[in-house]
Amino acid sequence: MSSKNIESHLVEKRVFKPSKQFSKKARIGSMSAYKKLWEESIKRPDKFWAREAAELCWQEPWKKVLEWKAPFAKWFIKGKINVSENCLDRHLGTARQNKAALLWEGELGEKRTLTYQQLHREVCRFANVLKEHSVKKGDRVIIYMPMVPEAAIAMLACARIGATHSVVFGGFSAEAIRDRISDSQAVVVVTADGGYRRGSVVGLKKNVDDAIKDDAQTIRSVIVFQRTNQPVSMTEGRDYWWHQEVAKVNADCPPAALDSEHPLFILYTSGSTGKPKGILHSTGGYLVGAYTTSKYIFDLRDEDVYWCTADIGWVTGHSYMIYGPLANGATSLMYEGAPNFPENDRFWKIIEEYRVTIFYTAPTAIRSFIKWGDHWVTKHDLSSLRLLGSVGEPINPEAWMWYHNTIGGGRCPIVDTWWQTETGGIMISPLPGAIPTKPGSATLPFFGVDAAIVDDNGKEVGPNVGGKLVIRKPWPSMLRNIHGDTARYKEAYWSEFKGVYLAGDGARRDKDGYFWIVGRIDDVLNVAGHRIGTSEVESALVSHPVVAEAAVVGRPDELKGQAVVCFVTLKEDVTATDQLRDDLKKHVRHVIGPVATPDDIRFAEALPKTRSGKIMRRLLKQVASGGAITGDTTTLEDLSILSKLGSSED
Repeated sequence: MSSKNIESHLVEKRVFKPSKQFSKKARIGSMSAYKKLWEESIKRPDKFWAREAAELCWQEPWKKVLEWKAPFAKWFIKGKINVSENCLDRHLGTARQNKAALLWEGELGEKRTLTYQQLHREVCRFANVLKEHSVKKGDRVIIYMPMVPEAAIAMLACARIGATHSVVFGGFSAEAIRDRISDSQAVVVVTADGGYRRGSVVGLKKNVDDAIKDDAQTIRSVIVFQRTNQPVSMTEGRDYWWHQEVAKVNADCPPAALDSEHPLFILYTSGSTGKPKGILHSTGGYLVGAYTTSKYIFDLRDEDVYWCTADIGWVTGHSYMIYGPLANGATSLMYEGAPNFPENDRFWKIIEEYRVTIFYTAPTAIRSFIKWGDHWVTKHDLSSLRLLGSVGEPINPEAWMWYHNTIGGGRCPIVDTWWQTETGGIMISPLPGAIPTKPGSATLPFFGVDAAIVDDNGKEVGPNVGGKLVIRKPWPSMLRNIHGDTARYKEAYWSEFKGVYLAGDGARRDKDGYFWIVGRIDDVLNVAGHRIGTSEVESALVSHPVVAEAAVVGRPDELKGQAVVCFVTLKEDVTATDQLRDDLKKHVRHVIGPVATPDDIRFAEALPKTRSGKIMRRLLKQVASGGAITGDTTTLEDLSILSKLGSSED
């Protein structure tokens, strides 16, 4: 079997056209309308992006849309803009003034609503608190918070005064905080006494104390929000309570006029080894990207209740919980806790209670829902939903179908989105009223995105041939640099193909031009000279009716180069047996071909995941090879899972 055939084995024949009813109301209602706008955005990007940017509020107009000197881009040159103003002030004095901006539910069931007017007031007050602590334009502020409205308030307050925020995911360790403080040279940490996760308290303030106990580094102040009321240590002259500080200031804080290229935030991506990369995003271009993608891809309307389930510490939480929705005047829902607390139907309860219309979540969460069983879903009324989204990794076709049928009732379009921390916004996705969808495909590029699949020499490949995903033209929300490390920025993203952004993902395009992401380039296995995408073997496994989730990794093999090792979790009430293991091997062989037949299938109660829900394949590779677990495990949700994966006969 040829490499080409292997990489195109899962040719998806199911196509779902947008319903006429949805397309009639959608912002982009036909394929011809999409193609016309996309072609304009590629051939005349200045015209297209100037029109989109003009919908935002600029304090001073730009002189030029784009200056591109690869690998450095400047967008909306000389323009002055403020992200906080565009997310808040521009809705005041309109019908949105008293509309809910944020709906919040705590894990313990508490509820809060902040209208645009109320959120504006809270942001202005906290911006003045930061000023009182001598935070000025260009200073860096670390935000290490649970999923509470104050996390969003802190972000928007930084944006208001021109401080550059760096949000650290609340599941990270003291060491991770220390590394990010050191690299960013932050002057203030905004945190909380603790947060709730599956009913337990996570000690955030203690982690901050541990991060700065030996060396205060550059930190002058630690501002602490009271969430759990647990006792914490407060160092006089350094630590301050949020509620006491906001009581000292007023709510008058005009938005600073910031250059379009002013650094809005740094978001660190953690690698398996070495120093984390501080991805730097600017103000104007990033906001235009987040605003535009939110508007078109989620087809946002004033009556929507939009819920992105991502943590605010990830770029999805930045772009599609806070900045994109609020710039569009949407109502964004924020939930603090786990999807299975106190029971496995927490998400469906929330959708039913708040009448959520747009639901954006991750494939790993969807596969967990499948494993828990449909009965958790069917007891709830999900009829309010009109649009579903997927983000974080490729979604296998069978999980897509379950999502479509069980959650969406067969009526909701699914926007399967591909993008990265580095891209700032969605790059490949269906437009729900225009582009027919295929289960498992992110479909077509967004406006202004010139995406291609190339071989190792940079030559574009034909249909159903796997290769490297690249972006050939700059886009507004692209990363501007790696903070403090321009050489690494050039090497990581721009060195392989001159002037072309290397995404680091493997992909293919089908005969219709649809993109199929097959995973990270280093997750493509080389088995006896054949390239096999791990995600495609995973899709084959999950297409078996008893499999809930699968992760596939390579193991060194003297004969074949790499052996295929599969870690499989089964649906509830299914027993793992040797016969089932053999059946699954035969199933993969049938779906893909002999060369992809698993060498080893290991049944597992659960797979090792980060607290954000991503499978830690790096650790699975070490388990599969029989080696010791090395590297950072601080983001692992449950360390005990690793000890249960050692034997293929478990």
